[in-house]
Amino acid sequence: MRHLQTLRLIEAVARAGSIRKAAEDMAITSSALNRRITGFEDEFGYPIFERLPRGVRLNPAGELLIQHIRAQTSDLERVRGQVADLSGERRGHVSIACSQALQPYFLPEQISAYRREHPGVSFSVHVRDRASAEEDLSNFRSDLALVVEPVYLAEFEVLFALQQPIHAVMAADHPLAAREELRLRDCLAGPHVVPTSPYGVRHLLEISVRGRSMRLSPSLEADSFEFMRHYVLHEGAVGFQIPVGLKDGPEVVSRPVSVRDVPPAHLLLGQMRGRTLPVAPARFAQQLQAVLAAMAEAAGGPAAAR
Repeated sequence: MRHLQTLRLIEAVARAGSIRKAAEDMAITSSALNRRITGFEDEFGYPIFERLPRGVRLNPAGELLIQHIRAQTSDLERVRGQVADLSGERRGHVSIACSQALQPYFLPEQISAYRREHPGVSFSVHVRDRASAEEDLSNFRSDLALVVEPVYLAEFEVLFALQQPIHAVMAADHPLAAREELRLRDCLAGPHVVPTSPYGVRHLLEISVRGRSMRLSPSLEADSFEFMRHYVLHEGAVGFQIPVGLKDGPEVVSRPVSVRDVPPAHLLLGQMRGRTLPVAPARFAQQLQAVLAAMAEAAGGPAAAR
């Protein structure tokens, strides 16, 4: 398996942008790592890194090679998972890129449910904005993405789509909390807090005020929904989120904003287009699809599966 270790070292250098830093990460000396890289380049027949004054970076040949390495690593993990299944022991690793809304409640519940059945499977969860999640898929950094309003969808194969109405979040004693449904104009009439521009909820709010008399004039912008959820307690402000990331409590409540004012968000579960997932991510994706389908049915709204 020496050649696999060399490929892992190449990926480590590409990720770190420095032979010295990659050597530290991989517990190898810089000189030994440099010899492995130059030896591979000699055998490969082409240089794969540009040597820079303060590090290295992949050249075009290296970019092609790194995609091959990541694809081969993914295929190897798939085969390992299949072999583990032959012995009745589910093992493997699942890497997920997700919007912030999935972090507090949804994914902890789903991951713990999966691991109760398959404790040999480990997980990594990376909070990403809607563009970065797609990049993670294309670079094999994540197996799955669960993200609100993806941007490009060029390499994003949709496994399931769930509509989520935008909710206004506020203190339980806020005057708007007495209403069952809110109009966006009323939410924006007082202090309001909004996510920064990379996030899907902000994108939908900007679309909704475009060409209309109301406008976004946030008291505060933040890239943390948890921060905004706590902030509304201090200024009587209104925040915005999707229901999958919310649970009403004694202090903070949420109310749906009318779809006449703000279109529902699309929560998409996806993978890299054309990729055959290893066993553990594929089975976890099936679990998520079933749960999202049940949520759609309970809400009585449209949803779409692959």
